[in-house]
Amino acid sequence: MSGASLPLPVVLAGARGHGRVHLENIRRLQHAGLVRLAGVCELRPLTDEELGSPGEPVAQSDDFDGLLAATGARIAVICTPIQTHTDLALTAARRGVHLLLEKPPAPSYAEFRRMADGVRAAGVACQIGFQSLGSDAVAAVRGLVADGAVGEVRGVGAAGAWVRGEAYFRRAPWAGRRRLDGVDVVDGALTNPLAHAVATALALDGSVHTEDVADVEPELFRANAIESDDTSCVRVTTARGGRVTIAATLCAETAAEPYVMVHGDRGRITFWYKQDRVLLQRAGHGPVETVHGRTDLLENLVSHLTDGTDLLVPPEATGAFMRVVEAVRTAPDPVALPDGAWRPEPFGDGARRVVAGVDALVAASAERTALFSELGADWARPAALRQVQGAGR
Repeated sequence: MSGASLPLPVVLAGARGHGRVHLENIRRLQHAGLVRLAGVCELRPLTDEELGSPGEPVAQSDDFDGLLAATGARIAVICTPIQTHTDLALTAARRGVHLLLEKPPAPSYAEFRRMADGVRAAGVACQIGFQSLGSDAVAAVRGLVADGAVGEVRGVGAAGAWVRGEAYFRRAPWAGRRRLDGVDVVDGALTNPLAHAVATALALDGSVHTEDVADVEPELFRANAIESDDTSCVRVTTARGGRVTIAATLCAETAAEPYVMVHGDRGRITFWYKQDRVLLQRAGHGPVETVHGRTDLLENLVSHLTDGTDLLVPPEATGAFMRVVEAVRTAPDPVALPDGAWRPEPFGDGARRVVAGVDALVAASAERTALFSELGADWARPAALRQVQGAGR
């Protein structure tokens, strides 16, 4: 799939919220002559200020299919509510429009399969928006592991300790929801805001495809008055017998950079995936820190269409991640933490909820590749056992 001529016309579906990041990136690539912003699909048109200075007229409509037809788009960037991803992706695919689809690609494995199969049948390219997987550090870490830099791998642990106010869960009707109007959404800490930690940990383990996953054990909790989880962990047992554990919270005492640790019997590798930074620590050697480059996923998609460059994150490379999403979706609803486990704090113009000791708990999970229920958290012990029993293994 190559030979497309530049600049490629792009339609952006969802240009507010996180979509602003995509709008800015499209402008950057337009300045480089690679793409042209042809249209924006939003329920309410962008103002001139929001749109910026595109250089030429940009069509706007809330009719995605009609906008694709009117603009002759070659690429659609979809950054809309999770539960709309599959239908919008298939709408673009039917018109032969290639895709950059935000993560998570779908709210359930069935919807993911419907999307991926439909895209493949239409013969269009699809890139899933796990930007961390565009980091050169992923290949660098896997190279270190393959070369035996840390010996035999004993497990992979990831930690994400973020701070979000209560208003974060009111930013959209689907925010903080597991379902909306009977439709799966599955907006939780593991599946949306810290989904990169899950996908990156699986990638460093070399377990990215559906068949690479043997078992998934989620433990889901919430301090906020929401349906979904805001403080959770999950352990993935791989088909090779490996162990990948991810712990995440949006109720941290102090916000920290998320990271993934590869544990070997002779050392470990830590990857701060938002910073493209890698630290190698091993017996008999001093620590070695490196910073790596990153390939933008939309730019990679353009290269794929023009010269046949391999896609960095095609749908099949997110099958293992979607097994985690499915386990979270089918698990019992998150357990509400008791009042004594969290405290309110002022946050901006509102408030946030802080889970006492959760920063250390998340770090311990990554360090020991252990679940919350195995780390001594009082609020996790009995509830976590119920979660594991009903986690849809």
